[in-house]
Amino acid sequence: MADQVELFYAPQTRATGVRVLLEELGAPYKLNVLNFKLGENRQPSYLAVNPSGKVPALRSGDAVITEQVAIYIYAADLFPEKGLTPALDDRRRGPYLRWFVHMASCFEPALVDRALKREEPPQVMSPYGSFDTVMENMRAQLAKGPYVLGERMTAVDVLWAVGLRWGMMFGIVPEFDEFKDFTQRYFERPAPVKVLQEDQNLAKEQEDAAVQAGLD
Repeated sequence: MADQVELFYAPQTRATGVRVLLEELGAPYKLNVLNFKLGENRQPSYLAVNPSGKVPALRSGDAVITEQVAIYIYAADLFPEKGLTPALDDRRRGPYLRWFVHMASCFEPALVDRALKREEPPQVMSPYGSFDTVMENMRAQLAKGPYVLGERMTAVDVLWAVGLRWGMMFGIVPEFDEFKDFTQRYFERPAPVKVLQEDQNLAKEQEDAAVQAGLD
C-alpha cells in the first residue's frame, strides 16, 4: 500500500473526477480544499504547488503532479492491485493511454471551441480534427461497451464518465444514447454518488463563506 497522497481540490471542478478515482482505488488521501471564490488558489502557498493556480494537483511524497490526465494515470499506477490500470505488458495498455490522451488533446479543446462559439481551426492545424469527429470516435468506442476498453472498467472510464456528463449537462456534448447509457451506469456506483453529494455540500459551504466575506 502506498503512503497517503494529498489532493489539492475544489468542488465541482476537474478535481472532482480525481477524487472519485481515489475513492474507486480505496486510496488513502488527504483532501486540501481550496475556495476559489475567496481566491485561495491564487495565494503564494498554492502557486508554489501549481503556478497556474488550477486544480487538481496531487502531492505524493516529494512529487507534485498536475494536469488531470497525468494524475489519473499516476494514481491508478500507484495502486495496481486495484485492477484499474492495465500492466505494461497488457494488450490494453496502449488503448488505455490513447483514450486518456484523447481527452486532453482532442475532446477538451473541441469542447472549449464549441462552448465559446469559436470557429474550428483548419484541419491541417487542428489538434482534434473536428468536433463531430471527436464525438463520433468516442461514440463508436463506447458502442463496443460496456466500458471504454470493453468488458472491464479501468481508470479511464472515470475520466470519460465525468467529462461526458459535464459536457451533456451544459448542452455542449450531444446526448447520444451511448453517452447517456455509459454515464448513467457509471454514476450509479458508490464512489461518484458519495463524491458528488459531498461536492454539493462543499460548494454550498464555500458559497456561504464568500457571501460572508462580501465577495459574492
